[in-house]
Amino acid sequence: MTKRITVSLPDDVADYLTTHANISAVVADAVRARMDRGATTRAILRAAGYHITEEGIARWHEKLRPPSAELRARNARWLEDLEAGRLPKEVTE
Repeated sequence: MTKRITVSLPDDVADYLTTHANISAVVADAVRARMDRGATTRAILRAAGYHITEEGIARWHEKLRPPSAELRARNARWLEDLEAGRLPKEVTE
């Protein structure tokens, strides 16, 4: 069974897709790969000897959560200082 879905894509992605005869197959493969990524990563880690638990996954998700707007702004200020040849203010204080 299939379902028609309309999406908006960045120009470079749309350009890439138009080079393929079966755009739906390319998109389906990419989405399936993304869907399977977590299971694949867990299988690789288990094969390497790591014991994976749901609690451990939750703990790492918390540690690796996306940066806050405040942290992104601070990082941008640091980068501006470094690119201008200055030490970031937090380092010099």
